[in-house]
Amino acid sequence: MQAGNTVLIPGGVAKLVSRRDLEQSEAWRKAFQTRCKDYRYYEILEQTLRDGFEHHYLVMEDDTGRVRAVQPLFFLRQNLTEGVTGKVRAVISVVRQKFPRFLMMRVMMVGCAAGEGHLGCAPEDEKWVVDALHASLPTIARRHHASLVILKDFPAQYRTALSEFATNGYARVPSMPLTRLVLQYADFDDYLKTLGKATRKNLRRKFRKTEEAAPIAMEVVTDITPHLDEIYPLYLQVHDRSPLKFETLTKEYFHDVGTRMPERTRFFLWRQNNRIIAFSFCLVHEGTIYDECLGLDYTVALDLHLYFYTIRDIISWSLRQGLKYYCSSPLNYDPKLHLGCHLVPLDLYVRHTAPVLNPIFRQAVKYLEPTRHDPVLRQFPNAHELNS
Repeated sequence: MQAGNTVLIPGGVAKLVSRRDLEQSEAWRKAFQTRCKDYRYYEILEQTLRDGFEHHYLVMEDDTGRVRAVQPLFFLRQNLTEGVTGKVRAVISVVRQKFPRFLMMRVMMVGCAAGEGHLGCAPEDEKWVVDALHASLPTIARRHHASLVILKDFPAQYRTALSEFATNGYARVPSMPLTRLVLQYADFDDYLKTLGKATRKNLRRKFRKTEEAAPIAMEVVTDITPHLDEIYPLYLQVHDRSPLKFETLTKEYFHDVGTRMPERTRFFLWRQNNRIIAFSFCLVHEGTIYDECLGLDYTVALDLHLYFYTIRDIISWSLRQGLKYYCSSPLNYDPKLHLGCHLVPLDLYVRHTAPVLNPIFRQAVKYLEPTRHDPVLRQFPNAHELNS
């Protein structure tokens, strides 16, 4: 560890280290032990993500030498206008004709590269850790030539703990939220009765059309390794259609998450005529199933309504397992709205590392945040929670 990676903080010290420095660290193994994505998941991301992710870990020690937190962070060159549409996007496009790197910045992000962010500490240490992060992050970012500090996708439950950020130098803006469905039904048909008449009719029509085709069989596995060559192109088909892209998962990611976290990993596979036509990668933890990503064969997906067919099967499976919640990843909000899901707000805390520019940037970033450009989000019954 280089001396430049150490920052004095009130009541202790913060040290930026590599994963190798944490190999014998009990504090690291405990940092996210109550979360679905524990330390293993962060290590998998470091080992499998490409596209310029530079992973580090901030170890925060108090004056007694006790490690109070280990907080993952990473550096990345980011297009800040991803997801911006309309007149703002048009103006940015004009500016980029002369300045191609306009709003393309090297950023330091605190949190998870593929998932929501959490503080890597015990609940009783949150206040101390938040103070330590607030004191150390701008210095570390400047030393590593990052223009922005971003606390990425922290759930709304942290708003009280992170209030010091929102009121002292950082802008808090909404990120694209997750969605959640309470699984309080006897079976899928019981759930279907709670939806609007038009939605019920539409779904039943879709399912009838799917069932008129060749039979589709579902299988659930924890290790996807034997099927990687089949499922990965399906993931890319969905990923490439997404209007917002941050990370691109790799074959190694799917292999490692299944082999290193088998007690939580569930891969749903759908076959027709012995060919995989859809898959869904999910994590199961403490009564909740997290639907992380989907892969579809678009030569048949639209005709067979595979998006809705896969959701039906996952919810049905989850109900049989006695799970309490179905939580889905961001984007594609229109069907989730009609399926009765609620939003799970996530927040970004953003500041510029140049003190003279930060006041201007804090105002500008409110026009760049992606949720303002998705009209469907405002139709959810709890949409007001995005900015509350």
